[in-house]
Amino acid sequence: MTPTPSRTAIVTGAARGIGAAVARRLAADGFAVAVLDRTEGDGKQTVAAIDAAGGRAVAVGADVGDPDRVRAAVDQVAAELGPPGVLVNNAGITRDNLLFKMTDDDWDAVMWVHVRGAFLMTRAVQRHMVDQGWGRIVNLSSTSALGNRGQANYAAAKAGLQGFTKTLAIELGRYGVTANAIAPGFIATDMTAATAARVGMSVADFQQAAAAQIPVRRVGTPEDIAHVASFLASDAASFVSGQIVYVAGGPAA
Repeated sequence: MTPTPSRTAIVTGAARGIGAAVARRLAADGFAVAVLDRTEGDGKQTVAAIDAAGGRAVAVGADVGDPDRVRAAVDQVAAELGPPGVLVNNAGITRDNLLFKMTDDDWDAVMWVHVRGAFLMTRAVQRHMVDQGWGRIVNLSSTSALGNRGQANYAAAKAGLQGFTKTLAIELGRYGVTANAIAPGFIATDMTAATAARVGMSVADFQQAAAAQIPVRRVGTPEDIAHVASFLASDAASFVSGQIVYVAGGPAA
């Protein structure tokens, strides 16, 4: 008997940027979406946009690195929207610095959100997917996983998510659950705008310089990532698992 796919998705870090675009796209695909961010209030704008477009969404507040809050958040989603069948681990922060200037807190904060957060969220959600015999896990990595000056913490976290993804694919495949990662290149978000400010460039000049190095001659948008997440969350991607999809406008390495 073919399992009936759950139509509930959780997107972490969905208040803005890539997470918000993914949440909106999954809602347009027919999923009820839990917009998870640090506080419930942070996700209200994304929820309002989904509601205005005729979709269904709720805002959920949780620190993804706190196991108690993660368990409570997933239980809340299951109660309000139904058992989650799609999880997009997008929550992330940067604490960029050269290695000799990087503090213990800089390192730990990035690992807490990216790696610990993805682990805790996935562990909490996978039981619902296994029970249903269907699930889609999409982790947000980055081209920085290949190495990037000033981002030892971020690069290590994003590379770690790639190994995490491949292991999930091996462990959960027999239960009808796939796991894949998207590794964006330069995407125009608040995070890259903050990087521009840190290096003393205007956002426009920073993006123009980046686009000149990209084969398609433009920077990416959050919607570019949302399109790929939509596919990986679909039934059409049932034979795609354990893959790292670089969405960077050209070869990533």
